[in-house]
Amino acid sequence: MLPRVKITFANGALGQVEALADGCLGFLALGAQEVEGDNNFKLGRAYTVKKLAALEALGVTANNNPNLHRNVKDFFAEAGDGAELWIMGFAAASTFASVLDKDNAAGAKSLLQASNGKLRGLLAFKTPDNGYALTPTDGLDADVTAALPKAQALGEWATDTLRAPIFTLVEGYGFVGEASALKSLTTMEYNRVGVVIGDTVPNSPNACMGIVGGRIASSPVQRKISRVKDGALTPLAIYIGDQLVELADVETIHEKGYITFTTFVGRTGYFIADDNLATRVEDDYRSLTNRRVIDKAYRVAYNTLLETLNDEVPIASGGNLSPAWCASLESSVEQAIVSNMTANGNLGNDTGDPNDTGVECTIDYKQQILSTSQLGVRLRVKPNGYAKYINVELGFKAV
Repeated sequence: MLPRVKITFANGALGQVEALADGCLGFLALGAQEVEGDNNFKLGRAYTVKKLAALEALGVTANNNPNLHRNVKDFFAEAGDGAELWIMGFAAASTFASVLDKDNAAGAKSLLQASNGKLRGLLAFKTPDNGYALTPTDGLDADVTAALPKAQALGEWATDTLRAPIFTLVEGYGFVGEASALKSLTTMEYNRVGVVIGDTVPNSPNACMGIVGGRIASSPVQRKISRVKDGALTPLAIYIGDQLVELADVETIHEKGYITFTTFVGRTGYFIADDNLATRVEDDYRSLTNRRVIDKAYRVAYNTLLETLNDEVPIASGGNLSPAWCASLESSVEQAIVSNMTANGNLGNDTGDPNDTGVECTIDYKQQILSTSQLGVRLRVKPNGYAKYINVELGFKAV
């Protein structure tokens, strides 16, 4: 070999991390129609698209699949091309309850598995056959209410089994505009599930799920999809039953825990009213925002602590854990949260205080891991606050 100088590039010193796919969502299109051709859209298959043209390349059009096409179109109108959207179609005879059942291997479960845990949330909408017998129950099709516990159980399964927590939004199918008939979701305990009411056409049994999904995909986890500063939604009109949003009883729908739409005097356009989930008001995870924040912290912590699984653990005198080892692992978890969340504004830390990272991980070294093989870790992250109610005292200045 001839004399030479060889320089190699060192890597890993900057501590950069791969951006997490916080806005990666899945559409469950019940009542979608297959498209002829081997390479075209088929039911029960997982597809990934990053723009409307990719869906149309599968043969899906506004004619053969109007509801699927318009929801995907609305999604990218809000999120922009490049957002990653997973889609799976199901037969018209499918129900929300059956598709969201964790024990249905051919349902939403298969889409979650196909994505290898990448999905952060599911949005379900349907187009039943013309002969579908809608069963009104508490202001909605009975299938919506039946789906809530199924979707909650699916989210818990994804968390416990896939280690990939998700939320699910179901359209308030069959709503005809009677807010007083709706059952309150605030008496339930489904903090991984929400119901959306409101569509871009009057008297529609559906909801504009693509609009909501697009706003979620384009928003960081700590940001409310109802944030006014982000601007109005893309539709020029949104209806609640047969009435425009500004004429409908939006307050009652909101107070009963549904995700719906609103307008503001002096602002043009329509906005999401809030991000309620179907659970008690006092539930820490009642808002989709807090759900997304805590789920992201879960994913980051799991990925970090997985490195410790079945690893050797030093034991101090007395059989306790080594305090130095505990401190090192605490630091690793906190730094992972800081890199993936605090640095991205996901947590409610005081940016003026360099010591406030918004995360605290503690491991009690007085644990007898030799006899239990169990390691207890306490992890807390600080959410942001939200100015949902602004009270102003206005008067004259005399001097």
